[in-house]
Amino acid sequence: MNKEQIKQALEEVKKQPKRKFPQSYDLIINLKNLVLKTAPVDFFATLHYSKGKKVKIAAFVDQQLADHAGKKCDLIIRESEFFKYKDPKLQKKLAEEFDYFIAQANLMPKVAAEFGKVLGTRGKMPNPKLGCVVPPNANIEPLVKKLNSTLRLTAKKGLNLQCVVGKESQADEEIIDNIFTIYQTAAKNLPNEIQNIKNVSLKSTMGKPVKV
Repeated sequence: MNKEQIKQALEEVKKQPKRKFPQSYDLIINLKNLVLKTAPVDFFATLHYSKGKKVKIAAFVDQQLADHAGKKCDLIIRESEFFKYKDPKLQKKLAEEFDYFIAQANLMPKVAAEFGKVLGTRGKMPNPKLGCVVPPNANIEPLVKKLNSTLRLTAKKGLNLQCVVGKESQADEEIIDNIFTIYQTAAKNLPNEIQNIKNVSLKSTMGKPVKV
């Protein structure tokens, strides 16, 4: 799949009837020859452009990082406030509301003990591979910027990956680049790379899928 093919598919999607609200573009990657029970597909893709939606980020911090994180994140949970979230229902609400969680490295054992059962089963624990486990003196501004252009793709039950890649208001070049980046990242994270990709489609929120 190349960018010219993506461009042609995007043009076809844009010919479909307009709606009274700004629609998003969804990318659907159908997979094949995979046994998800033994090898679920779960990876992150970092885009060059916005996907049209700001992510919500929460941070587990102590006093060292609280002021800085409070300016960059949507919520900070100080170590002294962990006890307020003992109720699993509150933790589930956190997991639903926030896309990513950041944690100070020295607090990770306590975060794992207090929040691991709920956040872990939902794949929301602070992820070291994404850089979400940080030292107490960290400048998290670059990390927050990166997370706003990062999305997670999972295929645990059905043989498909689906994600928002941008909005109608964005330039075509941005949408095309985002799609191409996701496709390349997906291929790299599949056991047999592009041999595990059956087909790729693009659609608007209320539109019909168009094969790329």
